[in-house]
Amino acid sequence: MSDTTTTESRATGSERVDGAELDSARLDDFPARWELGRAARRRVPRSSHAGWSPASDRPDPVSLLEQQAVTRVPELVPIRYARMLVSPFTFYRGAALIMASDLAGTPVSGITTQICGDAHLSNFGVFASPERRLVFDINDFDETLPGPWEWDVKRLAASFEIAGRHRGFSDKARARAVRAAVTSYRMQMRRAAESRVLEAWYDQLDADQVQEWIRAERAANRVGTKQVERTEATLAKARRRDSVRAFTKLVSTVDGELRFTADPPLITPVEDLQLGEGTREDVEEWMRRMLSEYRSTLPQARHPIDEFRYVHMARKVVGVGSVGTRAWIVLLRGRDDADPLILQAKQAEQSVLERFLPASRYDHHGERVVRGQRLMQAASDLFLGWERVLAPDGVERDFYIRQLNDWKGSADLEVILPRGAELYATACGQTLARAHARAGDRVAIAAYLGASPRFDDAIARFAVDYADQNERDYAAFAEAVASGRLTAAEGF
Repeated sequence: MSDTTTTESRATGSERVDGAELDSARLDDFPARWELGRAARRRVPRSSHAGWSPASDRPDPVSLLEQQAVTRVPELVPIRYARMLVSPFTFYRGAALIMASDLAGTPVSGITTQICGDAHLSNFGVFASPERRLVFDINDFDETLPGPWEWDVKRLAASFEIAGRHRGFSDKARARAVRAAVTSYRMQMRRAAESRVLEAWYDQLDADQVQEWIRAERAANRVGTKQVERTEATLAKARRRDSVRAFTKLVSTVDGELRFTADPPLITPVEDLQLGEGTREDVEEWMRRMLSEYRSTLPQARHPIDEFRYVHMARKVVGVGSVGTRAWIVLLRGRDDADPLILQAKQAEQSVLERFLPASRYDHHGERVVRGQRLMQAASDLFLGWERVLAPDGVERDFYIRQLNDWKGSADLEVILPRGAELYATACGQTLARAHARAGDRVAIAAYLGASPRFDDAIARFAVDYADQNERDYAAFAEAVASGRLTAAEGF
């Protein structure tokens, strides 16, 4: 690959905004930024993004997964493998490192923004803004890093192709969903480039707009009544998923004390753990210290966290790709037992992208996650912060802290229909473009994308070819489990 298509490509000088490099002239020189994107297109044609074929020296995907397991909780790694084994789509969810390795060898425009790093369709959803509005946005930033915006677009597009195959959609239905994601990204980026500055920064998609979309589709007979009912039920369910509901589901009273209810190995109260990291008292004191010290990373001088006190904690297995990293849920008490708050403290490790891109400017990976999230999201969790704590086992680890549930909800892949997948892809594509527009040079990216569908065509071809690669990788992974090279737990 030539120097003009690497992530080190630079057309002019660069500036840093919260860790993201903006490949641009002065940010107030809009014509120069537009020309930068046009020049990048001449160096790296949009058609160069089409298709995918593995390099002759492509790393073994199973070996990459084994490398990730080294730093994870050993008894939880088989659960991760079990969840990845369910289907090629769940495998894809856990294969961010594999795809990052593959994307490192593909052409890029040289225009850098803060990227999610794991922008598959299941990492989008609705949640509450601090103003108590239900918004739709990216909701996972474990891998966030400044990098090529194209990598997020390719991961999102391929996820719709892979999910469509999982659902048994026709070739045409899958192609429509993939194109909806990419075309909506391109058109939203162009709108952002042409908007007033503050409009581009504040723009977001909320639940009311989603409901308007789906009702308009129903009025035009493009979706059925069931699709409308499912969407509205998802939004209504999200509004009920707050700390009180999480409390009701996860907490019980034991000997007059509030305690997380055991559901091992998915939820294991601290007193039930076989602790290799110290006694229960050591671990609880460690958590109290983390909560106290993380307070300094919260944006407000006066914050509601000050009115809560620690009650209990448990280890919780989360997600697919994250399984095996240390994740705790923490019960806090406000005025009384009927005033709970549940936080999640999740271990933050090196981004999978850092093997292939310049390292984060932050040496604290919790801070890397939080800074990236605050930059890319239109509205972030009021309790989102980070801390580095020396664990009782003598190992220093980075964490980020957030609310466990705050009006969170997402699309149900197992029941989504082709037209619903198209609409969801449109929402995801627009949302990704809004995030990149805030975090990078929206004018240069829009100029690179242009008004024609050439980029859309290229990414559609990439998505099909990469879905084929994902199926080959999944087969190799399944064989590694069958042969005993990897161990997958049963029933997860």
